[in-house]
Amino acid sequence: MSVQSRLITSMAVLGAAVLASTGTALAAGGSGHRPASCTSSVPFRAGEDGYDTFRIPSAVRTPGGTLVAFAEGRHDGEADSGDIDVVRKRSDDGGCTWGPLGVVAAGGGDTRGNPAPVVDPRTGHLVLVTCFNSGQVTEAQIMRGEVTPEQSRRVFVQTSRDDGHTFSKPREITADVKRPDWRWYATGPGHAIALTHGPHKGRLVVPSNYSTAPPAGSSDTGQEAKYYAAHALYSDDGGLHWKLGFVDETYDGVINANESTAAQLPDGRIYFSARDQNGTSTGNRLDTYSSDGGATLDRPYAVQPTLNDVPVVQGSVLQTEGGRHAPLLFAGPSVPTARAGMAVWSSTDAGAGFTKATTLSELPAAYSDLVQPDRGTVGVLYETGDEGTYERIEFRRLRLDGLTPHGD
Repeated sequence: MSVQSRLITSMAVLGAAVLASTGTALAAGGSGHRPASCTSSVPFRAGEDGYDTFRIPSAVRTPGGTLVAFAEGRHDGEADSGDIDVVRKRSDDGGCTWGPLGVVAAGGGDTRGNPAPVVDPRTGHLVLVTCFNSGQVTEAQIMRGEVTPEQSRRVFVQTSRDDGHTFSKPREITADVKRPDWRWYATGPGHAIALTHGPHKGRLVVPSNYSTAPPAGSSDTGQEAKYYAAHALYSDDGGLHWKLGFVDETYDGVINANESTAAQLPDGRIYFSARDQNGTSTGNRLDTYSSDGGATLDRPYAVQPTLNDVPVVQGSVLQTEGGRHAPLLFAGPSVPTARAGMAVWSSTDAGAGFTKATTLSELPAAYSDLVQPDRGTVGVLYETGDEGTYERIEFRRLRLDGLTPHGD
């Protein structure tokens, strides 16, 4: 055998060993916190683990460095209602490999979803807020007020004290965070935030949205989408007790703040970004700020014109670590008329304006969540597929220094 042939054979054997090692790590959940060296992975794929479809991704990094990815596991199809569980997978290597699927909140024929995870900075516990409704009713029925309170949207909280391995049973907090006249209700979608500095340090803030009935005597009956609006809920004791924060009550149809996400800026303010649910204003993304920990807003929601490429869809924001000049990131599809082309935008002026930093793919794409696995890396957990939008939930790792102007 020639030297070249022996070299090729040796490389093939080495490659097989690496692949075998990767497969073992995947089966074991990537244990051992190995250094991450991958570009992408797929924690959730349609048709696997007993589920027809996975949707509504969210992600969080625990104090131990574990990434926990959440999703709705939809048993019977893509529909937003039905037999739906909240599920999770864990990664100990920065999102390169994922352990086995775990059910966090079982629907049991009903709908549990909209996972909004956050780590309590005081205890290190993972706090998860989710929503519930009867699997026999639809969002449209809930918005028209055709359901009982028991069938309608309700809010629950759970806690994990072991880095997302196990969770407490769902505990209902609906009476504390949902007004009696509200109909639809959704936390996130995406991660919640913990305030790490300022007068409300330690507060957990969950960006959310709701709907209400058209005013009595209104001709808008059947047009309830106009009455979507954003709000927030918060806890100052690690998720034990909850209060309503700001409530957007602008129902003029010009802007309809719907699914929302949040980030705490280096100056202590909270930046809120929301989907504009078919408002008549130009643009599909809205934003605002809060200077008091989410209790009130500094101004009403307004169109963010530098994100006009984003279609009507959920998006995610993340204030990256790295000091007061670290960028604020936004992720979402980048085709104005279609859910496709997942991209990341960067802001170096606290959300006043965004510049597209990179496009991950031209493939179909929809909901997403941003997380920072380590100081130099950003992860995008997002819905995508080769032919359809919901074929898989992919995790893409990006170098942070490639997402800022001129690599700053």
